[in-house]
Amino acid sequence: MKIAVILGNVSLETNPDFIRLKNGLESAGYSLFPHTAEYALPDGTDMVLGAGGDGTYLRAARLAARAGVPVLGVNFGRLGFLSENTVDTTLEAFAKGDLKTKERVLLRAKAGEGEYIALNEVVARRTGPAMLGVRVSVNGRELPVYWGDGLMVATSAGSTGYNLSVGGPIVLPSSKVFIIAPIAPHNLNVRPLVVPNDCRIEMEFVSRDENVSISVDNQNFMLDRKEKVEVSMAQFSLKRLCLGDSSFIQALSDKLFWGEDRRNER
Repeated sequence: MKIAVILGNVSLETNPDFIRLKNGLESAGYSLFPHTAEYALPDGTDMVLGAGGDGTYLRAARLAARAGVPVLGVNFGRLGFLSENTVDTTLEAFAKGDLKTKERVLLRAKAGEGEYIALNEVVARRTGPAMLGVRVSVNGRELPVYWGDGLMVATSAGSTGYNLSVGGPIVLPSSKVFIIAPIAPHNLNVRPLVVPNDCRIEMEFVSRDENVSISVDNQNFMLDRKEKVEVSMAQFSLKRLCLGDSSFIQALSDKLFWGEDRRNER
């Protein structure tokens, strides 16, 4: 099996834990080669391994999804919610063959002349001091205008990302939904909205500034305020490689300290 390795930082090449991971996988019969997320995968690649934090995982996932191969994240960063696996759990799972693939829906965003895919979210933000108004429609049905710092459309897999920070709901990654969540809304009666992920969502902008800042996962660019952003489900999904009895609920407790309360101690 040929595994393309995306490093979060070149310094990992001399990291003892990464060297142990590389040597362990190669000893088990896997062929690893370095790659960068800016280029398409060569023919014959069977898997992508992102070694770093969640940002590295997102870059690796975008590459793997377009090639139709699974992606695995090994955490060498801080939080490591997407890159949830350690070197030890990875080597143990590969030795036992305890691997399984879970499909994850991707967002497809058309903005200006570009088309992008995202695992977590598409975000529109203001670029100046004035509020940004976002006109949103879902399958052609208009919602009230959102006024504030901006708006995001998140996947269920991305509910624990930026969506969590702006007060959006946490949903199980297998849920077939998108989340429309305002960022710092200047309305007392505005709430995040959960919609089916087969919806077509359009955003148009009201702003005193010439441009709107757009983020599609970790891809950032400026968009003319007169342009619109169209968001829908991508035609292909991500094959997320999971190890052993990986649990989303357990990750919420371990990584985000969900329910951390001395009254809950057993």
